[in-house]
This record gives sequence, structure tokens and C-alpha cells, in this order.
Amino acid sequence: MSHPLPSVRIPLRLPSAVATFGIGIAGYLGVNLSPYMIAAAQSALGVDVLTASWLVTGTLLLTAVTGLATAKLSAGPHRLLVARVGLIMAAAGFGAAALVPAPGVVVAGLLVGGVGAGGAVSSAGAALAAFIDPDRVSGFSGLANRAVITVILALVPLLPLVPISVFGTLALFSAAVLFTSAWLPSAPVVDHAAAPAADAAASGLVGRRPAQAETIAGFSLLVTFALWAVSEDSLWAMAGVMGAEQAGLTPEGLGIALSGATAGGIVGAVLLMIVGNRLGRAMPLATLLIAGGALKIVEGFVTDPTVFIVVFIVWNTIYAIAFFYFVATAAALDADGRWSGPLLAVYLVGSSLTPVIGAALVESFGYQGFVVALGVASFILVVPAFLVARISSRLQRTEEATPAVVEEVAA
Repeated sequence: MSHPLPSVRIPLRLPSAVATFGIGIAGYLGVNLSPYMIAAAQSALGVDVLTASWLVTGTLLLTAVTGLATAKLSAGPHRLLVARVGLIMAAAGFGAAALVPAPGVVVAGLLVGGVGAGGAVSSAGAALAAFIDPDRVSGFSGLANRAVITVILALVPLLPLVPISVFGTLALFSAAVLFTSAWLPSAPVVDHAAAPAADAAASGLVGRRPAQAETIAGFSLLVTFALWAVSEDSLWAMAGVMGAEQAGLTPEGLGIALSGATAGGIVGAVLLMIVGNRLGRAMPLATLLIAGGALKIVEGFVTDPTVFIVVFIVWNTIYAIAFFYFVATAAALDADGRWSGPLLAVYLVGSSLTPVIGAALVESFGYQGFVVALGVASFILVVPAFLVARISSRLQRTEEATPAVVEEVAA
């Protein structure tokens, strides 16, 4: 049963926050647990690392593809249905992989679970756009994600990395947030036809702006975000190898760098929660992309392990804040989640392929050429990111002017 469709964005409240953020975490949990999933798949199937890696990669790609395929449904009245079906499939698929040792069941269960996670990704991503102040909400979402994932990543290795502990965690989390899905915000009724404000008000729709501007900005954002995700996660994927060879980074040092990077993401989320939209959206995002690109280049020329760790943590903090600004930009473009739903799925596509892309770039250009290429990519992407962020802020202001028109028409 779907909710009645609201006609305006809503304030962030605890129940809707728990549902939206929890379902989003369920969709992304497989990505964060992917190293553990590979180990569990090896244990269950008796295969080598490469085979297990391809299975997990296939699971994550199915999550991304399903997220993109269901994005339109999640931006409309079927959002709750997409979320519930996705979570049920994730719980059933990963649960079967955890409990049934047969190889065929394990493989099928992971793939079904990956499809279900895609529904969680698109529905939660679209729901982020339902709230007032997308910038601050994006910060809250990032904080919740980082905090919960950090706890889970710390607890899972305390048990043997076998199907019941790894796949079981994915299944239990999906089942748990399924019970919160009734609180998931519905999609507002949005006027995409750019009707006059008075007509939109009279019909009860959220007042909108030229659909062409929104559509161009939305597709541009998806492409920009996908390319940016590839450039960022390529460095993340190659950081351990590059740090060891370039700066003599030890495994212990890499652990400090990764832990510090997670902490940096939490700090970034808190900062955005505090700042909200006070600084606008376009200039902060452009500044972050420039700073991130510069730090990526610096990272490839560092030869001291301590400096490498510090630069890595600072870069990842900036990356996290930029990620949140991208999400806020997508959410502000359209209150029904037309762009924030597919945005998170687009990121998964790029993220799942970055180990291969990063290795190919390193082989072709060496470490220093690799980081220069990544840095230049960030600099180039500043232009479309800046323009789309400006458009999203302008269109959001147009939307926020609607209540005044509604009152005027009612009078």
C-alpha cells in the first residue's frame, strides 16, 4: 500500500530519516563488505580469489544496473513497492547464500541479493530529494552511512569470514530495515510540464520550472558524477600498491590511512550538516574538485610514508564532502528524486570497475602519470559540476517560491 503523495518537500524527522538512511545503507552494504564477501565466497565455493572477485563484481554490477532500471519507479508512486521488493529479495538472496552450502544456491543467492540491493539504492536515493534543505540532509545521510558501516566493518571480522557471518550480515540488515520502510517518504507530486505557477498551485502540484533545463542539468550531472567517481575510486583502489612502492607504506600504515579516511568522511558529513546551504552549492563543489584534483597529483609524488598517509586522509575528507554536495545537487534538482535515485547507482557502476581501470592507467603511464591523469580529470569536471550546481540552486529557489503562490491563489 503506497502513501498519499505529498505536494511539498518535508522536514527531516527521525522515522523518515531512519527509513531513508537505513535502506540506503542496505543498498550500499555489499560494496563496503566486498573484501569480506570475496573471502566468504572462496570459503563457500572452494574457488580462487579471481573467481570469487568476479562473482562479487557481478553482484555489485547487478545492484548498479537494477538501481538505474528502477530509478524512474522510485521517483513516482511506486517508491515504497520498489524498496520493499528490493529488501525482500536482498534478505532472501543473501540469506540463502548464508544458510545453504550448495554452490548453485550461493551463486544464485548473491546475484538475487545484488538485484534486491539495487532497489534499495534507487528508492533511498530518490527519497533523499523529498526533504527540505538537501545539503544538510545529504550530510546527515553521509554521517549515518559512515557511522553504521564503520561499526559493521569492525564487527564482522571478529567472526570467521564465512557465508553465515558475511552474507548473513547482509541478509539481517536488509530484513531489519524492511520493517522501517513504512516511514520512507513518498514522491511529491511534481509538475514537470513547466506550467505557470498559478496553475501548478491550483492543481496541488509542486511548482516547477522548464523541464528542458532540469533534464539537461540532470543528465549532465549523472555523466559528470560517473566520471568523477571513476577518477576518485581509481586512486582509492591503487593507494595500497602505490603507497608501498612509492613511499614505502607498510600494511599497518595503510590501515591507518584507510581508518583515517573513514574518520575524515565523518568529519566532512558533520561539517556539511552544520553549514547546510549557507555557502551555496556551486562554489563549494568547484573548490572541492580543484583541491581534490591537486591532492591526487601530490599523492603520486610523495615519497615519505607519513606524508602519504596525511595527504590521503585530507584527500578523502575532501572527496567525501564533494560526494555529499553531488548528492545534494541531484536532490535539489527535483523533489521527486528523479536524479538522486539514479545518481547513487551511477556511482556503483564506476566504483565496481575502478580496480581494472586504475591498474590499466598505472601500467600505461606509471604512478605519476596516473595521478596527473586523475587530477586533470577533476579539473575538467569542475566546469559541468559548477554549472549544474548553480542550476540546481536556481531551480530549487523557483520551487520554494510556490507556497507563496499557493497562498495568493487561495486568497
